[in-house]
Amino acid sequence: MSTNAFPDVSVMDDVFDLHALLQPDEIEWAMKARTFAQTKIRPVIEDDFDKKFFRKELIPQIAAEGFLGMHLKGYGCAGASAVSYGLVCLEFEAVDSGWRTFISVMGSLAMSAIYKYGTEEQKNHWLPQMAKGEKLGCFGLTEPQGGSDPANMLTTAKKVGDTWVINGAKRWIGLATLADICIVWAMTDEGVRGFIVPTDTPGFTATAIDGKLSMRASIQCDIELTNVTLPADAILPNAKGLSGPFGCLNEARYGIIWGAMGAARACLDAAITRSKDREVFGKPIGSFQLTQAKLADMTLEYEKGVLLALHIGRQKDAGTLNIAQISVGKLNSVREALKIAREARTILGGDGITGEFPVMRHMANLESVRTYEGTDEIHQLVIGRALTGLNAFS
Repeated sequence: MSTNAFPDVSVMDDVFDLHALLQPDEIEWAMKARTFAQTKIRPVIEDDFDKKFFRKELIPQIAAEGFLGMHLKGYGCAGASAVSYGLVCLEFEAVDSGWRTFISVMGSLAMSAIYKYGTEEQKNHWLPQMAKGEKLGCFGLTEPQGGSDPANMLTTAKKVGDTWVINGAKRWIGLATLADICIVWAMTDEGVRGFIVPTDTPGFTATAIDGKLSMRASIQCDIELTNVTLPADAILPNAKGLSGPFGCLNEARYGIIWGAMGAARACLDAAITRSKDREVFGKPIGSFQLTQAKLADMTLEYEKGVLLALHIGRQKDAGTLNIAQISVGKLNSVREALKIAREARTILGGDGITGEFPVMRHMANLESVRTYEGTDEIHQLVIGRALTGLNAFS
């Protein structure tokens, strides 16, 4: 199976018939994303992953298709539905988690922060440029010592006359070495606040993290902020407390619910195709009962995951989505996608650990996706709190 070949998703499309549950505009977004991802990214992604190369020249093309901030309304954004955005995330992650992460960092984190909490002047200045891919953004929340505990924030912003002075450090910040602005969250005398920080501001330093065995075709960075001085209007006025960054994180988590199922589909596609091509004992391994049982079980979990994502997407479009449902979706999608990847690898045999197939790459990437935007344990506690009314976080 060549990694340059367009995947045989027709079998999954026929068996599942997801399109029967979608609106015409949703199908259009999905097919546009599938065509782009499979023709522009898939032929080069194994080599990019191997060489730790982020193909930034694709960014203007992605922007031209309307994928950046596509779920936002106005300011040059497409104003698509939540379900349409989710389907795009699925198709991009079907080629690589790093590219869905790029769309997420731009649209669900950096652009959403300005859209939700910024002034009209900030929105009008930044969002149209970001939607066109002319300006890139990143989202500086996670800190080296904090991880899943953003309340333990050591980065500070002090008001000095008519300016803000920020000091601190952030870690695992996607796109930071390429970004034109960083949405930095810092502790102030009024609690956690967000700031639009141009990355060319003196004292702002971003360094790409090397040595990754996951997400190798994308960029994650350490950030150092040393006396970064900003004008008073750099603050996002409508974000006060941790509800600000959490509002953006929930947008990103929603995209992951769909995206992880894209990685699962790619692994399942590879397993189905290989089961028909690989022969043992004189016949294709797909003709053996145990192999068909594996394929059936993987398909079952994939379909359940996508149906859950669709249900959550419909809730989001209706304005009825709650935090617990986001945690249900993120926990299920990533956990089951990893199980599907591991089972698919067994069908591929020893060849499954090579770059000839995408499975090990997806498996490695999903280990990162499982951690960021909330670990399994965090989402279990969110769901547990919703069920019992009792807070077990501390």
